[in-house]
Amino acid sequence: MIDLQGVRIGFAMTGSFCTFQHAFAQAEYLVSCGAQLLPIMSYHAAQTSTRFGDAKAQRERIEEIAGRKVICTIEDAEPIGPLQLTDVMAVVPCTSNTAAKLALSITDTPVTMAVKSHLRSGKPVVLAVASNDALAGSAKHLGMLANLKHYYFVPLRQDDAHKKPTSLVADFSKTADTIAAALQGGQIQPVVMQNL
Repeated sequence: MIDLQGVRIGFAMTGSFCTFQHAFAQAEYLVSCGAQLLPIMSYHAAQTSTRFGDAKAQRERIEEIAGRKVICTIEDAEPIGPLQLTDVMAVVPCTSNTAAKLALSITDTPVTMAVKSHLRSGKPVVLAVASNDALAGSAKHLGMLANLKHYYFVPLRQDDAHKKPTSLVADFSKTADTIAAALQGGQIQPVVMQNL
């Protein structure tokens, strides 16, 4: 088990609803490693019920894991940086929409504000990307983020190369390892993994 005792992790969730169960499992693991989670959700993640789960139940689950209320507004996310509330920000899952906004410095959701506010202190941001077009229209934004200081990626793989040839999904089981490396200024390798 990785020692993250006392590490304050902003745990931001965006609308890749099919990966929420993986995100919740990683949140639970991070807490078991001693981390303190500050939960944050994008508007869509916090408010949209889908075939993968009820919005209210999803919010309540991350709040139960973290032991605190989820941040769901830009206003509540803005103080994260000025008040030094986080040591690392993890966006788990990170949609291609959110990745594009981060690459272009667009701040119009609680998650993008949380990341922007956190970055003012030059601290690491970990992205667990889940995107059906990561190898198509979104590739340029992921490339931009890979070349920006302070951004780190949970290793990715194609989840179904034949049916979804442009899709990439993070190996969520490597979230804690990626966070631990990012706190030391390193990116775990390989970033792009072979399919199983």
